[in-house]
Amino acid sequence: MNEAATPNDACAGLTLLARNPTDSVTEGFLPAAARLGLAVTLLTDQPDAHRAAYERYACERRGGGPSAGALPGRLEIVPCDVQDVRAVIARTAAQVARVGAPAAVFTNSDHLQVQAALAADYFGLPGKDWRAAFRTKNKAELRRSLAAAGLDTVRSAELAPGDDPAGHGVPYPGVLKPREGVAGEDVFLVADDAELAARRAEIRARRPGAALVLEEYLDGPLHTLETLGDGHVLHPLASFRTDISPPHFIEERLTLLPEPPGPRTGQVLEHLRALGVGFGACHTEYVDQGGRARIIEVNYRAIGDRCDLALAEALDLPLFELILRTHLGEPLPDALAVRRGTRVRMEYVCADRDGTLKAAPEAHVQEADGVRLDYRPLRETGERHPLYRTNRDFLGVLRATGRDEGRIDAAVREFLAAHCWEIVP
Repeated sequence: MNEAATPNDACAGLTLLARNPTDSVTEGFLPAAARLGLAVTLLTDQPDAHRAAYERYACERRGGGPSAGALPGRLEIVPCDVQDVRAVIARTAAQVARVGAPAAVFTNSDHLQVQAALAADYFGLPGKDWRAAFRTKNKAELRRSLAAAGLDTVRSAELAPGDDPAGHGVPYPGVLKPREGVAGEDVFLVADDAELAARRAEIRARRPGAALVLEEYLDGPLHTLETLGDGHVLHPLASFRTDISPPHFIEERLTLLPEPPGPRTGQVLEHLRALGVGFGACHTEYVDQGGRARIIEVNYRAIGDRCDLALAEALDLPLFELILRTHLGEPLPDALAVRRGTRVRMEYVCADRDGTLKAAPEAHVQEADGVRLDYRPLRETGERHPLYRTNRDFLGVLRATGRDEGRIDAAVREFLAAHCWEIVP
């Protein structure tokens, strides 16, 4: 690892890789970069979408809206095929020749962790091990790596295009999903060989040539573990309990658990170390089954869907700055000063049909009876969408924060009952 770059140095720069705009970047990492005095070069294959997102964000701030924090004064959006590491390195090299070398290369995208890790290594900058990034993104390789380390792993089979699924050895019910999938897209519970064949054909029609994995279904409480590391120290920050809707595994709500960070934390950390995970943020999903942590997936980035923003607030922790500082080469302290005792519930309002969103509440914040409610729409009224059966069906997210779980639950029920989300054909 190279020497740490010092934030606020003249011309200290951050090269940030992104695909579509996300709240994590817009409201988390970009304002954090501004506070660190970093000039940001954003490489993306969707530059127009990012420009529009940042214009909306700036308007919200000027109008006293719910967003907080400033975008970097020096933010340059550069078109780039960010899924191709060769294009990323070439674009970054051109930027080096023009404005100087970046202090860090970073991404919070599931799709771009390997590319960012390879680019950081190419320019001699701190970053994740690209092998660990690959192991976590590729669900088949994740299973093989855990099995090779002698750790408890989930029975699974990789189904490459053209493979005969006969004799896969995975018990039913099983979960069929894309090998490199994200956000619950094309994830199905299958009960037998016939349903496996039907769902496999359905996914292949949408994703020609995509490799799939079939995994045993894990029954039990679903949790997350949120970690932060610098390559030497690995901190378990917090754990959420997750409620999902059958049979499509769409997240309905996440509840921040009180300390300690979560059940089976030690086992999860053992799995992460075996995968080589320990640099920057990581969001791990697992089932607590019979005293064992059964890993579902490892997302080598910060938790999304506004949970990272809620976590930073609940823990009173400069989470986004700390993540960026690790990529600048700065060591983390041996212990993090975090606030405990704040309870958080994230409730997602989800579309149940396709159509046009005719009516929905606007963004607003309210506080009563010791509970703070922060509602953010995730879809504009007038927009028409199909039913995706993924988190792209989210219409809005409600964050409820307080000290008493009973009051939080009551406040959420009252909010949902008092508002209407109307979808018309």
